[in-house]
Amino acid sequence: MRVKELSSRSGVSVPTIKYYLREGLLPAGELVSRNQAIYSDAHLRRLRLIRALIDIGGLTIAAVRDVLAAADTPDETVRRILYTAQESISAQPDLPRDEAWAEAERNLADLVERRGWRVNPDSRAWQTVVAVLVSARQLEHGVWTRKLDVYAEACERLASADLDYVAGIADVDAMLEGVVVGTVLGDTLVTALRRLAHQSESARRLGDDAPGADA
Repeated sequence: MRVKELSSRSGVSVPTIKYYLREGLLPAGELVSRNQAIYSDAHLRRLRLIRALIDIGGLTIAAVRDVLAAADTPDETVRRILYTAQESISAQPDLPRDEAWAEAERNLADLVERRGWRVNPDSRAWQTVVAVLVSARQLEHGVWTRKLDVYAEACERLASADLDYVAGIADVDAMLEGVVVGTVLGDTLVTALRRLAHQSESARRLGDDAPGADA
C-alpha cells in the first residue's frame, strides 16, 4: 500500500507517519521509485502499536523508541523486553534519600523477601514503590501500607495472567509485541478497572448509585 492508504487505514496523518519514519519508529517501506515506497500490513500493525503506546500508554517518542528497539533486538529475552517496557513507562521519583526513604526501602525489602520475589532493587518500579511508601507516611496514612501483602498477592495473579498470555503466542515477533502491549496497555487497563471496582464497591457498601449511572 502507498503511504496515503497506510494513513487512511491507520487513522494516522501522512506527516505523522513520515515523522515516525524519520525517527526510526516505523521501518522504511520498499522503494518502488525514487520518491515512492510501498508498505505492508506489518507497517500497519507497527503503526497501530506506536499509536497505542503513545495515546493509551502515554509514552514519549524516546520511550517508544527504546521499547520498540528492545522488541526488535534478535535473541532478546522476554524478561529483558518486559523490564525495558517497565522502565520506559515509569518516572524516576524525585525524593530525598533520607531516613524515611531508607525505612521504606527496608519495608519493601521485607515484602520482597516474604514473597520470594526476584526483582531488581535499582529498577524504577522499586523506586516508585519506595516513594509511595514515603509519601503515604508523610501524609499520615502509613497504616495503609499494612495492606501491601494484599496488593502484592493481587499483582502476582496479574503477573501470572500476563505471562500466561505471552507464553500462549507461538510467533516470536507477536510474542515480543505482546510483552510490550501487555505491559504498557495493561497498566492503563488495570488502573481503569480498579477505578470501576471502586465505584461498584462504594455503591455496594454505601448504597449509592455510581455517579452518572442510570437510576
